[in-house]
Amino acid sequence: MITWTLIILNTLIFILQHWFFNTEIFGLYFSLNLLFFKENFFWQLLSSMFLHGNFTHLALNMIVLFQFGRILENYIGSVKFAFLYFVGGLVTSLLSAFYLLFAFEFLGQNIFLVGASGAICVLMGFYAFLDRNSTKGLIVAILLMSFLPLFMGVNVAWYGHIFGFISGYVLAFLRSR
Repeated sequence: MITWTLIILNTLIFILQHWFFNTEIFGLYFSLNLLFFKENFFWQLLSSMFLHGNFTHLALNMIVLFQFGRILENYIGSVKFAFLYFVGGLVTSLLSAFYLLFAFEFLGQNIFLVGASGAICVLMGFYAFLDRNSTKGLIVAILLMSFLPLFMGVNVAWYGHIFGFISGYVLAFLRSR
């Protein structure tokens, strides 16, 4: 139920973002960017998880969310799944925010981060810990989806994927203790 709710919510926000609001202004206030630090826009840690750059971005994220969300929600229950998704997503967003600051200070890049990928990668990392037979394959998948698009000229928040996967793996490890 939570998985479907997240998919519907992401889709509705995408429709609002792209058809009812000025996308640039919407992105300025709700994507994760330097305003997080400069203006204390702390809600960006959460709101950026529900924005997507285009329909393909949304569709790919929702397919992977559906795949891993259904499995994990059935396995750990809806409440724990929601906790995993949001806590893991917020941790990933926070780590990504510090990467954004680093990229601005040292690389001169002003990044506006959007997407549910970080939280979804948390699910993948969590699953990788639970099913050790899939760990290597999921690591390869994370690396491919993080770096292959970059080689093709597509801008991808590779650091969010990596931070998310590691966060999910660590959360699963902590849960096992």
